[in-house]
Amino acid sequence: MPAAAARVVLVTGVSRFLGARVANTLQADPGIERVIGVDTVPPELPGVSLGRTEFVRVDIRTPSIANIIASAGVDTVVHLNLVTSSSVPRAKVKELNVIGTMQLLAACQRSPDMRKLVVRSSAAVYGSSPMDPAVFTEQDQPAEAPTSGYAKDAVEVEGYVRGLMRRRSDLTVSVLRFANFLGPGVDSPLSRYLHLPVVPTVLGFDPRLQFVHADDGVEVLRRMTVEDHPGCFNVAGDGVLLLSQALRRAGRPYVPVPSPSISVLGDMGRRFAGLSGFSPELLRWLTYGRVIDTAALEDELAWRPKYSSEAAFADFAGAEGFGHGGLTSLFGRL
Repeated sequence: MPAAAARVVLVTGVSRFLGARVANTLQADPGIERVIGVDTVPPELPGVSLGRTEFVRVDIRTPSIANIIASAGVDTVVHLNLVTSSSVPRAKVKELNVIGTMQLLAACQRSPDMRKLVVRSSAAVYGSSPMDPAVFTEQDQPAEAPTSGYAKDAVEVEGYVRGLMRRRSDLTVSVLRFANFLGPGVDSPLSRYLHLPVVPTVLGFDPRLQFVHADDGVEVLRRMTVEDHPGCFNVAGDGVLLLSQALRRAGRPYVPVPSPSISVLGDMGRRFAGLSGFSPELLRWLTYGRVIDTAALEDELAWRPKYSSEAAFADFAGAEGFGHGGLTSLFGRL
């Protein structure tokens, strides 16, 4: 039997761009009675309104989240409160991502009203390694499992979700492994990296990259919420871009440097672009890249993303005012 249509939806992480966009989209659906948005701080995002979404200030690391789910009769949870920012201390990020998810899932398990869970995960669970397959499907295991940072958090989060599925087999659970988000208004370690005065690349490597446009990400999350699509799905725009292609098309000045030297330029980024160094998972991704297969998602939804990886990058670059066909490798200009 398919799960009942979502009536009362709780969205975590609504103070950030993706959470606010998703809550705004869901509150416009006439089939949804209430949308409750939770976060530790109120949303203050230009151009994004929560509409009739009810904001509740709560830390999902605390038992208070269970009280909200129970008292409001929440039947659907859309969990977007996974922090990727490198500007937040690592210990706090891990608490928010892992401990927060544990508390949230425990609350979902206890609630008799719960019917559906949608979880934002990341393609970072596959890691980045020279031994990777050319393309990852959802069934593939990483050649080298992530051992630190946000990628490791995402692996742990997925493990806790599988535990909930064993204990509550009646739930419809959708796990979405997103490629890196890009598009107007997106603020992430990747977007800050691209804003560095001179963008460092890893000498001797030109990784294949994929992106998902924020509009397509929101649409996937909307469909997973209002329809029943249980399972784990990769999400990315069609095609790939080499890092060198992306930087040339954006007219960004870049310089290939040995891997150990990237941390020095990361310190420069801390001053100029708010990028707190280079996390190990970002550095590995900029070295080896990663490509995921999205056939399962397209078959399940009978839908394809509006933006390819190339188009998502172009829309981001245009919105940021990057030049086109301008500066390239500084080595090539000397």
